[in-house]
Amino acid sequence: MLKIRLKRMGAKKSPSYRIVVINSTTKREGRPIQELGFYNPKTKEMKFDLATAQDWVKKGAQPTDTVAYLMKNCKEDGTLDYKKKETVKLSKKAQAKAAAEAEAKAKAEEEAKAAAAAEAPAEA
Repeated sequence: MLKIRLKRMGAKKSPSYRIVVINSTTKREGRPIQELGFYNPKTKEMKFDLATAQDWVKKGAQPTDTVAYLMKNCKEDGTLDYKKKETVKLSKKAQAKAAAEAEAKAKAEEEAKAAAAAEAPAEA
């Protein structure tokens, strides 16, 4: 079975990868059938031949999860369309504080609605 997967290159703690078509039983640094491009996760730099990769998929090659993500987020010119996540991770303490503030705000709005409803029949 053919796989489209990453072949690790680069020095220790500074990985870069080549995107290759290779037999699934071949070791990671083994000889590929075809090289489709490269990907550097540190700089988010990528050059990828998407049309050739799609041809290999039609022939039966299975992309790995990472390569499938790269194929999905690849622009027409072969570069990565990287979108930085806008959500900010909070610590458990900060999450609890934010939840308590949201709960207090919801309770205050509910009390304001109840007070407005109580005044409306009294005026009529």
